[in-house]
Amino acid sequence: MKDQELLRYSKQIMLPQIDIEGQQKIMDSTVLIIGMGGLGSPSSLYLAAAGVGHIIIADFDQVELSNLQRQIIHQTKDIGEDKVNSAKNKLIELNPEIKVTIANELVHTGNLSSLVKDVDLVLDGTDNFESRFEINKACVEFEKPLVSAAVIRFEGQVSVFKGYEKDQPCYQCLYSEEGDDNESCVQNGVLAPVAGLIGTIQALQAIKVILSLGDELCGTLLLVDGLDLSFRKVKIGKDLKCPICNAS
Repeated sequence: MKDQELLRYSKQIMLPQIDIEGQQKIMDSTVLIIGMGGLGSPSSLYLAAAGVGHIIIADFDQVELSNLQRQIIHQTKDIGEDKVNSAKNKLIELNPEIKVTIANELVHTGNLSSLVKDVDLVLDGTDNFESRFEINKACVEFEKPLVSAAVIRFEGQVSVFKGYEKDQPCYQCLYSEEGDDNESCVQNGVLAPVAGLIGTIQALQAIKVILSLGDELCGTLLLVDGLDLSFRKVKIGKDLKCPICNAS
């Protein structure tokens, strides 16, 4: 590790649970973040700052004025620009030691395989069930941990899925394919700091998974209510009839 890196990450290296060995693991990791919106903005910034060596960001949208209230990686001058380009510029400005690769495309069954197969971890910051199910399916197929999050109004949730493991549920064990896509922040609104809080927790869980550190939220759904500032954990059981992670 270079002297400059030792200095940049010194406050993390000081933690006995991380140390130089753990920091090296973070720097050697490749993380895919799907969605550069209210969740992908804070999670990508914190993962870049923490030193994740290679961050792949996927999004097909452009920056709009209404995004800026919660998508903090973008600025007013970026309106009209592709979100992945806007985000990449900010991440490299924050930490030029890392590599950032962009996928300026809508994720779907056809391209998810190439995006997921060679990464260490996937963060889902999308806002619709169709994308979430497809991302989950690819993560199970290629045996990649999935850090899933969602936010709406004053509420959010985070969980880590390792559905490829025998006793661990996948995302589809939690939700059926009949999920209500009207339940998104686009239709219902969201308070900006709640998105920031959930995206930050998502980044925290990603680092913990990389380092096999603490409670990874595997098989557990963390529910956050920003209005009364309550945190609640709910256990998720593996669906023995799940067509994705328990297919015979």
